[in-house]
Amino acid sequence: MTDRARLHPDQLAALPAAVARPGYQRKQLRHGIVHLGLGAFARAHLAEVTDQAIQAWNDLRWGIVGVSMCHGDTRDALAPQQGLYTLALRDTGPDGAARQRLRVIGCVLELLVAPEDPQTVVERISHADTCIVSLTITEKGYADIGPGSAVDLIVRGLSMRRARGRAGLTLLSLDNLPGNGRQLAAKVQALAACTDASLVAWIDAKCSFPNSMVDRIVPRTTAADIDAIDAALGLHDAWPVVGEPFFDWAVEDRFVAGRPAWDRKVVRVVPDAAPWEQVKLRLVNGAHSQIAYLGAMAGWSTVDAAIAHPELASHIDALLRDELEPTLPPLDGWNREAYRVALMTRWRNPALAHRCQQIAMDGSQKIPQRWIRPLAERIAAGQPIRRMALGVAAWLHYLRGVDEAGNTYPIDDPMAPALHELVESASRAGGSADQVRVLISLAPVFGELASHPALIEAVAPAWQALREQGVAVTLASFAPA
Repeated sequence: MTDRARLHPDQLAALPAAVARPGYQRKQLRHGIVHLGLGAFARAHLAEVTDQAIQAWNDLRWGIVGVSMCHGDTRDALAPQQGLYTLALRDTGPDGAARQRLRVIGCVLELLVAPEDPQTVVERISHADTCIVSLTITEKGYADIGPGSAVDLIVRGLSMRRARGRAGLTLLSLDNLPGNGRQLAAKVQALAACTDASLVAWIDAKCSFPNSMVDRIVPRTTAADIDAIDAALGLHDAWPVVGEPFFDWAVEDRFVAGRPAWDRKVVRVVPDAAPWEQVKLRLVNGAHSQIAYLGAMAGWSTVDAAIAHPELASHIDALLRDELEPTLPPLDGWNREAYRVALMTRWRNPALAHRCQQIAMDGSQKIPQRWIRPLAERIAAGQPIRRMALGVAAWLHYLRGVDEAGNTYPIDDPMAPALHELVESASRAGGSADQVRVLISLAPVFGELASHPALIEAVAPAWQALREQGVAVTLASFAPA
């Protein structure tokens, strides 16, 4: 427990001068955005840039109704603070010393928990003030369109809007999916079709689903983070967010009911987000997952600790340069070399302490989005996939649930039971190639590459090396000659 006063609108004047805070009239904000999935990422990305836009142009239409899709912990922490929370952006200075910049975000007006009160969520979506429904529900959130799911709430809200004679709105996915807007549209329209075919026509005519790419590293907030931020604030913030200073967002300018002036700050508003999606999914997310699985198995608990090992840094740099970058389309004004250098620098940031196990979660949902398409493209072109295959081998090795020091960990994945059965089945097969053949037969993950001979051939020796020699020795064999 802390004896500090709680962060609250009445306490904003007591904050140190260096802490940025809302300079607009929060009581006059309208809720123009309903955000489904109010986790740390949305609070460190969408909410920050929206808060900046509101403050810079005093456009009070864009307050956020934040909706938690599973638990009430965010609501319980932030409701006594009337939605206020602190964003701490951390990195290290030229001298290597840690530094942070604090901003109190004020644009979250209301906090809801969908399982507790789905009807209120539907009402907010249908409200006349709402112009955008945005989502960060993770990759696995799009597989669920049952009652109470994000897609279900959206369809119910749109149906109510139509019945009340209100305008359409923009449905904006911020999740790591290729064509995330297109995928969201397909889910919404499919569920709407089960209810009322005329609703599908209304959605097509009145609503939009822009694709977008978002990028910022946001580790899970720890108790130590809370203590450090409280000390800097002089107040107690029950649920701050930590992130890196780097920020990127490319979004298609297809907003049928307006949007905040994001593009006047740091957002790229583009006609087509697909090339930027590929950059993020393949370079940032794809390589990040490799770091996570290799680091977790080796006992390198955080990304910065893992990438500090020269063999891993050399492998990841070569993976980006030699196997992933060649799969990307040309982008005007984009410097691949500078981007790769900046990306490696971001991963080396010790101020974030981004845990490998956090990134390793939900691998069965992430791998199809991050690895399969570039693997398939290079296999079809007869190009090497040795470094990409090491990532696949690392995930398969990770599924055993015990690291090289003998420490066990749970497989936090919606397919965990099926993955456990698959690992057990593979263990009863013959040699490494036969075992990998069983593991790579999993169609929900490997899709068109399930049981593909070229993938098995590339993954089997890496998987065997990881099992028999460990991560460090295996990585040494990937060093340039």
